[in-house]
Amino acid sequence: MPTIRVDDSPAALAPDAWNRLLAASAQPTPFMRHEYLQALHDSGSAVAGTGWQPMFLSVWDDARLVAACPAWLKTHSYGEYVFDWAWADAYRRHGLRYYPKLLVAVPFTPVPGSRLLAVDDASRLLLAQALRGLAGETHASSLHVLFGDPADQAALAAAGCTARAGVQFHWTNGGDADFAAFLARLQRDKRKKIQQEQRRVREAGVVLEAREGAAISPADWDFFYRCYQQTYREHHSTPYLSRDFFARMASDMPAHWLMFTARQGGERVACSLIALDPQRRAAFGRYWGAVEHIPHLHFDACYYQPLAWCMAHGYQRFEGGAQGEHKMARGLMPTPTASSHWLAHPAFADAVNDFLAREGEAIAGYVDELGEHTPFKTKNAADAASSRAGES
Repeated sequence: MPTIRVDDSPAALAPDAWNRLLAASAQPTPFMRHEYLQALHDSGSAVAGTGWQPMFLSVWDDARLVAACPAWLKTHSYGEYVFDWAWADAYRRHGLRYYPKLLVAVPFTPVPGSRLLAVDDASRLLLAQALRGLAGETHASSLHVLFGDPADQAALAAAGCTARAGVQFHWTNGGDADFAAFLARLQRDKRKKIQQEQRRVREAGVVLEAREGAAISPADWDFFYRCYQQTYREHHSTPYLSRDFFARMASDMPAHWLMFTARQGGERVACSLIALDPQRRAAFGRYWGAVEHIPHLHFDACYYQPLAWCMAHGYQRFEGGAQGEHKMARGLMPTPTASSHWLAHPAFADAVNDFLAREGEAIAGYVDELGEHTPFKTKNAADAASSRAGES
């Protein structure tokens, strides 16, 4: 008979056992590694004091870990990127309590991937059902599993959850040898705009350098964190992640980071941080900040330089993060995402399920419409362009 367990720290679960489950999943990402989740906990970034009470759920067959997921009992909806503020407000206006809610996600990280780690579908379903049970035991208003993979979606649907559609913008390798080849495939106006933006950055005397893994020094991390804090300060907000979290990343997961630092006149002025999955050749745009405003530098540091690096290093995918139609003009195409939701209150559950059905239809139409506005040349246009001489 399987045993269900709830722990208040990822440290209660053996890193090797957790990472083996992750490696066997359909869509593993570095953000679901035990080291990443442990760093969030040990650095104080995602703990009860910040509104993230850890409730790591696991399923055991005797002493063997067969399924697990990171779960939190939450007292707010910050740091999630699948927005349910309107649901919380509707509860409040009807005199009902929306928080706490039970959340399965990677805190502050809108990267799609496997969430319900399991050795097989039966264990994954048992984990999904256990989540429903945990929501009841903790008196949570609802259960939310964000950015899960199709296997997660299927198990959660069988456990009574409803899917919610979303969209992000990702680049996939089209076989381009380098960034110049990539630009050549874009429509002329898109290509000209990127070239103009990069030229203006260079004319401002800015040079960007890339450092990977252990080559990123403590001083580099310090400057990055200064930029990271500045971004939040400009939005009158507080950083989600502590400096200690990034120190742990440098120590425990160095191979998973790529940093671009911008210098002007020899002085560092901006920084972007990219996460890497070297095994699966995927990269993820994560954080950006600047201590000086330089027009167009954000696009160069966060999109053009990372894309060029991916092409040079044989990477197959670059995910630009949550939202942002403007990313399409830079070669990142619409990609569907999904989450799963269950609400305990029957009337609200019916209303939300109806809303999600209508929202899903709208998003499907939106993705179809975006697909009609590709930034790339059509085949015929590309053939015609190749016959023109002198086009830049």
